[in-house]
Amino acid sequence: MSTFDEQLETIRTGSGFIAALDQSGGSTPKALELYGIGEDAWTNEDEMFAVVHEMRTRIVTSPSFDGGRILGAILFEGTMDRDVEGVPSAEYLWNVKRVVPFLKVDKGLADQQDGVQLMKPIPGLEQLLDRARSKGVFGTKMRSVVKEANPSGIARIVRQQFEVAKQILGHGLVPIIEPEIDIKCPDKAEAEELLRDAVLAELDALGTDERVMLKLTLPEEPNFYSPCIEHPNVLKVVALSGGYPREEANARLESNNGMVASFSRALVEGLQAQQSDEEFDHDLGASIESIFQASMT
Repeated sequence: MSTFDEQLETIRTGSGFIAALDQSGGSTPKALELYGIGEDAWTNEDEMFAVVHEMRTRIVTSPSFDGGRILGAILFEGTMDRDVEGVPSAEYLWNVKRVVPFLKVDKGLADQQDGVQLMKPIPGLEQLLDRARSKGVFGTKMRSVVKEANPSGIARIVRQQFEVAKQILGHGLVPIIEPEIDIKCPDKAEAEELLRDAVLAELDALGTDERVMLKLTLPEEPNFYSPCIEHPNVLKVVALSGGYPREEANARLESNNGMVASFSRALVEGLQAQQSDEEFDHDLGASIESIFQASMT
């Protein structure tokens, strides 16, 4: 069995969740601040990314972080291009931890229009996908955001996501499609209905061998995304924490059968740079276990 097929089987049938370790330039300072490192710790963007790589390295090398409870990890491009303990990051994740590596490929959000924020153009995507494949990456992730229940805006956001997803599929990678609905959306339930209908229509148009993943905001109605989970073209549906504290995100996830976590902030909530390795691993392990259990419903 090829590595890709092994990883495909891990994602399809394995127990666990996906760790989102893909903070980019805009979200990194906040992530480091929550971790206990202020902006005086770097003088330019390269130094900032070196600091956040140290944080990510500490997470993935922790004894608690392994394929027993974590199916995959989403990496930032700069993380993919760096090493962990002398091994390229994606290789380390799979060969040492048995965690499937994914890569964030979007370049951030465009300005809001029609109640949504589309993805900005992704220059050099073809080359990035080739490089990711050569480095042992299994799949990708790309995020856009719904702010209002605007039918035309949501139709555009879903259409853009699937257009890029088809490019990614063409490079032999599995795309995670992430049309996030802002948890502060004033008509969130209505937006979810519009989004689900648009996503299902695009899924129905895929070829039988085109498999994608979905990363969706935890819905207002339990099991609302069951038709997506059950769709033959969907490998896995994962949930983003979206700003909910870990306890609330876990509680919402528990009421959505078959949906597993792909948490970022909720995963690292409470971890501090100043902790000893023993304290850090204990707290990370407790976080991982709580998210794992919530993902097993």
